[in-house]
Amino acid sequence: MRLVKSTHADGGEKRELPPPFRNPFVHDLRFTTAQKLQIGLMTVTLFPIRLFIAAFMMLLAWPFAFIATVGRSETAVEPQCLWRKLVDVVLKTIMRVMWFAGGFHWISIKGRQALPAEASILTLGPHSSYFDAIPVTMTMASIVMKAESKDIPVWGTLIKYIRPVFVSRSDQDSRRKTVEEIKRRAHSGGEWPQIMIFPEGTCTNRTCLITFKPGAFIPAVPVQPVVIRYPNKLDSITWTWQGPGAFKILWLTLCQLHNEFEIEYLPIYSPSEEEKKNPELFAHNVRRLMAKALQVPVTDYSFEDCQLAMAEGQIRLPVDTCLLEFAKLVRSLGWKRVNSEKLLQDYGKRAGKLQGQRLSLEDFAQFLNLPVTDELRHMFALFDENEDHSMDVREFVIAFSVVCRPAKTLDTIRLAFQMFEAEEDGAITENELMCILRTALGVGELKVSRLFRAIDEEDSGKITFESFREFADQHSDFAEQYLYSDNAGFGSGSPSHVANGFCADFSPSERKKLD
Repeated sequence: MRLVKSTHADGGEKRELPPPFRNPFVHDLRFTTAQKLQIGLMTVTLFPIRLFIAAFMMLLAWPFAFIATVGRSETAVEPQCLWRKLVDVVLKTIMRVMWFAGGFHWISIKGRQALPAEASILTLGPHSSYFDAIPVTMTMASIVMKAESKDIPVWGTLIKYIRPVFVSRSDQDSRRKTVEEIKRRAHSGGEWPQIMIFPEGTCTNRTCLITFKPGAFIPAVPVQPVVIRYPNKLDSITWTWQGPGAFKILWLTLCQLHNEFEIEYLPIYSPSEEEKKNPELFAHNVRRLMAKALQVPVTDYSFEDCQLAMAEGQIRLPVDTCLLEFAKLVRSLGWKRVNSEKLLQDYGKRAGKLQGQRLSLEDFAQFLNLPVTDELRHMFALFDENEDHSMDVREFVIAFSVVCRPAKTLDTIRLAFQMFEAEEDGAITENELMCILRTALGVGELKVSRLFRAIDEEDSGKITFESFREFADQHSDFAEQYLYSDNAGFGSGSPSHVANGFCADFSPSERKKLD
């Protein structure tokens, strides 16, 4: 499975699919010898001092935030009296000292921040780290936070001071209430503090802007786009779903002599009448404006795709996997997650009966009961590896299974074995195992000889699913030992988060149910 040249259904001129962007949810950090020596020296000298100062500043800020929030209403805004203004200045100063101690000595600010009455919502991007909190502490603007955050000692009090919009996981109606609260504050005429929102909804490595969620744009009010840059030689800032963990990022950043940070306030963007009625269009146009200022591309990858890239399972997707592109096409074709299990069983049975028969584009469309569209042509091209206008539909079923249930590795492998296994012995060959795992990982080439020989202890030239499962149970890190070490492109390091699976909002109609 790979991105290859595709042709029109009528056999006309070939056109090449656009090359995939660098996976925006992966950060592979590498060091030179000089950088390693610097980090070692700073770890035993400056790092503990900086860490102590940062912790002390947090504790110093707590009593001021606590006093300012005592007796304050959560549904109304009190007049900003003199002593509250004084607390605001004190907290901003304390936070600035904390960032200074962390190596952010100079913060470059371009443009002018709009007044709350001019733009009640600020959309920030790209979102790549918890250090993106710098502009929040500079302005004391509100943000959208998980309700559980307010119960964290010290940190919870500081969070409550900026009057965030809380999202509760336990409340089934939380998303609707959150949108309503944002709308209420946005239409207050500047009475409430501005709300800073990261519309990407997750952290990326800043190589592109992924799909914006519509929450910030549903109120249909003017917004001020704000772009963030970290122009450092060593990127110790980025905290993605696959890469260095939270503490490692903190440690490496505090070990740098100086960390640069730039924030640029772009002109206020007022939505047209069409954009007011269509939050997705509003979000798309603001994203395009921000991408132009950042000089980075935009991509239709979304928060759901990062969950695919980070799903907890025995097989980790490589950096250059084509499955992110495949997942994007799956959504564009309108499949719904609620029907995915039923579809998988149906597709699996029918694909198995074909026994590897190659399908044309028209046959593939008939198999899926879909018309031939550009999206379907692109999907077909992913599996047309020989450029002979044909594909093995079993590979599509495997990829679809990974996208729909990425954390269930063995379920996908079981389904693949059922489609590939021989009727007489229920076994598959080494080439068939290579095809299965290559498709499940979304790569064009994969070496599986060592893995196959390790499973095939009797040297029969075939393995069954039972033998594969038994081997996987005995070697929980089999992919690390037998696949990643033999194949390039899997990156280094372990995931820094654990995802709960692929929340595939496959269609706009289903997304509206969740919003």
